[in-house]
Amino acid sequence: MSVSAPAQPRTLNTFLGRWTMYRLTVWLLLACVLWSFVLSLTGVLFYTPTELAATAATAVASALVTSRVAGLLLRTRPQTDSSLITGLILYFLFWPGTDGAQLGIVALAAAVATASKYVLAVRRRHIFNPAAVGAFVVAAAGLGGAVWWVATPWMLVAVLPASVLILYRNRLLPMAGVFVLTAAAIIFVRFLAAGEAPVEALTIIAGSYPIVFLAGFMLTEPLTLPPLRWQRLAEAAVVGVLFAVPFSLGPVAMSPELALLIGNALAFATGQRGAVRLRLKSSRALTPTARELVFEPTRPVRYRAGQYLELAVPHFEPDSRGSRRIFSITTAPSAPDTVAAGLRVADPSSSFKKSLLKMRPGAEVTATAVAGDFLLPRDTTKPVLMIASGIGITPFISQLRQACGEGRDVVLVYAASSIDELAYAAELQELDVRVLICTPTDPGFAGGTWLGPGLPGADVLKREVPDLASRAIYVSGSPQAVASARKAVREAGGRRVRTDPFLGY
Repeated sequence: MSVSAPAQPRTLNTFLGRWTMYRLTVWLLLACVLWSFVLSLTGVLFYTPTELAATAATAVASALVTSRVAGLLLRTRPQTDSSLITGLILYFLFWPGTDGAQLGIVALAAAVATASKYVLAVRRRHIFNPAAVGAFVVAAAGLGGAVWWVATPWMLVAVLPASVLILYRNRLLPMAGVFVLTAAAIIFVRFLAAGEAPVEALTIIAGSYPIVFLAGFMLTEPLTLPPLRWQRLAEAAVVGVLFAVPFSLGPVAMSPELALLIGNALAFATGQRGAVRLRLKSSRALTPTARELVFEPTRPVRYRAGQYLELAVPHFEPDSRGSRRIFSITTAPSAPDTVAAGLRVADPSSSFKKSLLKMRPGAEVTATAVAGDFLLPRDTTKPVLMIASGIGITPFISQLRQACGEGRDVVLVYAASSIDELAYAAELQELDVRVLICTPTDPGFAGGTWLGPGLPGADVLKREVPDLASRAIYVSGSPQAVASARKAVREAGGRRVRTDPFLGY
């Protein structure tokens, strides 16, 4: 029996995938801003709507103007979403007001924050969270530190769900969880030691510390994260400790923004050193609805099979999907002088993809991040089961190309809507891997087994892969396909399943 997902299921992944992580963050920050005005109008917040509006307008305007000026000076296209995020975060950090001096401090913090993306950067990739830099510099200059007024019980009503959505969309809930638990546990112990009642201590921690806001909107900023899961968890723990333990570094007192900056420095030490310039070498059709772009990096790229890169393609009037997108790397790490990415190009296409696909050989783009934990076991004797749906084959191609010659025992289940949509079909037939094909008609796949249409159900998996329970299991594809395959695997006796859902397709 084979199973398939509904044609157009409405899921949270499908909804969130309509926007890039940057655009989604903008919308959620704006929702929190709107909520702050509601609280002001109802008298819950001390600040007046005029004070909130003046602070928000100043922070956002300063960030946008600084970004435009820096873009002109450095001949780069400014990232509007990034500037909006920086300005909106700083809105929640400094006292709202209409006083000219106070607004000047807010403007300065936003300008410094935005400038740090260009000044405190290596190969066009900034090292530190911009808003944290702006807040820290203003405080270090003696102009007044950030007060994080967002940390109020009623603001948590909006901040908590917004943070959860961002973390869920970016698959960073575990990292945020480590930070929140570490910081909250230490602060809780401090309160108990001071004689505070447990319930009151927990209430103060939840409503008066910016733990959730920092976790959702700042700690997990994609460009400042280390590439691997364990590194991210370690960074979260370090920042959590620094956040919760009050001490000073000489004349500088520890603060939430300084704790984050130290974590950013540690992350930079473990990750890809800066952005990578990629020059388009060639492009080829994989299927009628998918292509593979092959790039030559200006310097070798460090990555592991199964990881992804984020491409930045600034273009005129980007749509809601923005100018940055994540794609799985399809080449093998053993050939770092060539980096390829497979992508779906079916209409309607985003403004990003239209601009990317119009590029001719020799054109350059920037890879702003290389990361991911969708990695094969280091033990090459561990048998593996891969389940791919549609364009979800791309991370597996990198892994299979790298695994060639390692002697791995690999079974690949590959589902596609038609024979024509089987990407890398010729290459798969040449690799030493057992392939189970799931298409409406038999493709006559050399060395493969045709299972019929749709992803296989539990009974078919148990029949075709009897040792499934002992295999490391990986599933990649659309969120709907991943959910369907994961359910079938677990019903068939599979244990831990690593997944790589492709959002926004």
